[in-house]
This record gives sequence, C-alpha cells and structure tokens, in this order.
Amino acid sequence: MLPRSKKTMKFGKRLKQQVDDTLPDWRDKFLSYKDLKKLLRLISNNVDVINNNADADFVCLLNSEIDKFNSFFVEQEEDLVIRHRELRQRILESWGPRGNEMDDHKQEIREDIVNLHGEMVLLLNYSNLNYTGLGKILKKYDKRTGGLLRLPFIQSILQQPFYKTDSLSKMIKDCEVSIDAIFPTPKQQFNNENKPNISVGSEGIFRNTVSALLSLEEIRRRSSTYSHFSLPPLNLPDSDLIHSFQLNSPIPIL
Repeated sequence: MLPRSKKTMKFGKRLKQQVDDTLPDWRDKFLSYKDLKKLLRLISNNVDVINNNADADFVCLLNSEIDKFNSFFVEQEEDLVIRHRELRQRILESWGPRGNEMDDHKQEIREDIVNLHGEMVLLLNYSNLNYTGLGKILKKYDKRTGGLLRLPFIQSILQQPFYKTDSLSKMIKDCEVSIDAIFPTPKQQFNNENKPNISVGSEGIFRNTVSALLSLEEIRRRSSTYSHFSLPPLNLPDSDLIHSFQLNSPIPIL
C-alpha cells in the first residue's frame, strides 16, 4: 500500500514541476490536484459520517475543472488552427511552383513552423496531463470512500472537447511533414566542421516540448492506473524530429 501512496505523491510533485518548468503561464489552467486531494482527505477522514457537503464540493470542483479545461483547450486550439492555416499558405507561396521569396523570409517561416509545432505538442500534453490527474484522483476517491464515481466520470470525460485531440494530432503531423519538406536535407544541415547549422526561433519552446513529452512518458510508464478508463492514448510526435532539436537543452530530462 505504501508504494502506491508514494506514486500518487510523485504525480502531484511531477505535475507541479512540469508546469513550473515548461508552462508557467498556464499554471492556473491545469488541474487543481492539490485542492482535490484536500477535499478527498476530508471525505475519507469522515467516511463513516454523513458528509454530503464535502462530497458535493468534490464533485462541484471536478465539474468546474472540466469546464476550465474545455474553455482553455478550445480557445488555444482555435488559435492554432488559424495560425496553422496561415502558415500553410505562406509555405505554398514561398515553396510552391511560383515561390520566389528571399532566403531570409524562408528561414522566418521555418522558425515559425517549429514554434507552432512546439505549441501544438504542449497543448496535446496539456490534455493528457489533466486527464491523467483526473484518472488518478477519481481512482483514489473510489478506493478511499467505496464509491463508484470514477467510471461514470471517465466515460463523460471521454466526450469532452479537451480530451478530443484528433484534430490537434493531425495538425501536429501536418507540421512535421512540412518541416521535413522545407528544412535542409541532412547533408545541408552541417557545415564543414560537422556542427549543426540549423537555426530556430524560440528554442526554449522546443526544449520545453521535449521535456514535457519525456516527463509525461515517464508518468505514463510508472502509472498504476493504466487502462482505457484511466489514461488516454499518448500521442508522441516523431521521435527523430524531437531529438534533432534536443541540442544543449538546459532543462533536465527526467
């Protein structure tokens, strides 16, 4: 029993570290895992006593959190859809049959698509991390109270906008195809000294993306709640593409 408790604590700490290290601007958009644990502790300490207020507060907070996820996810996804459409048009104009843009403009497009791809992956992980946390806290609720809250909640969550990431995953894949098409070939990526000769705009975005992906992968690997009704499929971008930009990252990979 003790090792499982440690794993639950590790998830809370890992979630906080993940947000602090890679997505500090989104801090208040993530699952209020600590607040849910406090309510659950109050409920479980009084499991033999009628405690409808705490139970109602717990369910109310869960529903509020789901609404928060949906609102933020939809807003971010809509922005990414617009930017992705505009970027595809810029790529067509620059690399199409009549493309004649200057090399510096093409480099700007390369930087933009790498940054856009990174932001998409971070949003995908936003969905996965929040669902992971919900699965864990709901399993803990059922275990401590003897209730049956987890299954109906998870079935409902599977229909929520923040969980439905097919369109986002498709855009990520499209970005990767575009990156393969517009970046220099492997032979062109290195100068005579055999050093990387690729420049991207906000390198921090991509480094943070790599850190987020590997951290989430570790959470999934260690999770004791891995099943269809606890964690969503983990959609990882192409690993070769990720590692090609993982150069001298200051963020420790856990």
